[in-house]
Amino acid sequence: MNFVDLHVHSNASDGTFTPARVVELAAQKGLSAIALTDHDTIEGIPEAQKAAENLPLEVIPGIELSCVYLEEEIHILGLYVDLTDKKFLAETDNLKEIRIKRNLEMINRFQNAGIDITLLEVQAGNPDTVITRAHFARILLEKGYVTSMEQAFKKYLSYHGPYCPRKEKITPEHAMKLLGDCNASPVLAHPYQYHLGDKKTEELVSFLKQLGLHGLEVYHSSNNQYESGKLKKLAKKYQLFPTGGSDFHGTNKPDIDLGTGRGGLRVSALLLDDIKRIRQEKGL
Repeated sequence: MNFVDLHVHSNASDGTFTPARVVELAAQKGLSAIALTDHDTIEGIPEAQKAAENLPLEVIPGIELSCVYLEEEIHILGLYVDLTDKKFLAETDNLKEIRIKRNLEMINRFQNAGIDITLLEVQAGNPDTVITRAHFARILLEKGYVTSMEQAFKKYLSYHGPYCPRKEKITPEHAMKLLGDCNASPVLAHPYQYHLGDKKTEELVSFLKQLGLHGLEVYHSSNNQYESGKLKKLAKKYQLFPTGGSDFHGTNKPDIDLGTGRGGLRVSALLLDDIKRIRQEKGL
């Protein structure tokens, strides 16, 4: 049986491996497809697709958008985004500018508090990367301000703390329209990471379904078998295709490996076959 990983990050956002290296690793692991879903950017996709040209590996162009639902940040994956859609490209450029503004404010706050962090350090040699809180966590760890990435998030990178203002977020309506307009398939990522409880999670799924949701991330590194089972039933109830991925970030999440997550994740390529069939039926 072939396996896929439909939720993967590179150093185009907060992963630590280049897109080409992610593709190389996926091929070594025998995966038949990956979706590169960096945060708010598609800049790593051309490199990944070029790296896969002579490999038995499909690179699905994707993205992960952050938006706010009932004061909670949620993430929506877009699978098969159109890399040539000018409006979509303009929107992602705008999202990058929003992040840049927030990141410069964070650097200023850290420096005013005597914590030595510079923009060049956060960029980690890639000036085009979409910087996230994980970049700051890595620097805090390397410089000895914390002893783990987890501690960095808790001590310095909480949205309610003094160093990390919330960046402007798009609404779910905007995110769904953005993905729909470029013929992507919107998928609610890791539903249980928002800690909404079963009732409110279903309300979120129902709300997004009305906006054009296509899929639900049933299989994820953070889910146990019981949770994946509940999400599978929820996907069936709302006629959403189930999907899954590791949420691989390289060494920024060292306990999550490509294709296998924390060791027990396996996403069958048959799920991707179903996604392609459903997209074809929708005329996408």
